Amino acid sequence: MIARHWRGIVKQECAEDYIRHLQLSTFPTLERLAGFRGAQILRRNIDAGVEFCIVTTWESLDSIRSFSGEGLTKAVVPAEARAMMLDFDREVRHYEINFSLNKEKS
Repeated sequence: MIARHWRGIVKQECAEDYIRHLQLSTFPTLERLAGFRGAQILRRNIDAGVEFCIVTTWESLDSIRSFSGEGLTKAVVPAEARAMMLDFDREVRHYEINFSLNKEKS
């Protein structure tokens, strides 16, 4: 399993719109791709705006290519999302998941 990490800083007034963009556009697209396993939106307020770290999980680097194309480490940020951004990573980071512990509340 591979975790793909990307970070962006969104204008304060656009934070909720950005989450909606992910939920209504980006994540449904990812869910249709073979090898996609899940996503998390991490959020924190900072002086400049709202920082998001988007973590997606995939079966393999090959499965990520169906989303990223051959530029495996190049960030995929559509124009609609860029318009909300103050800054964002142009490159993503990939990590092999060696261990995962998930405890769901009942």
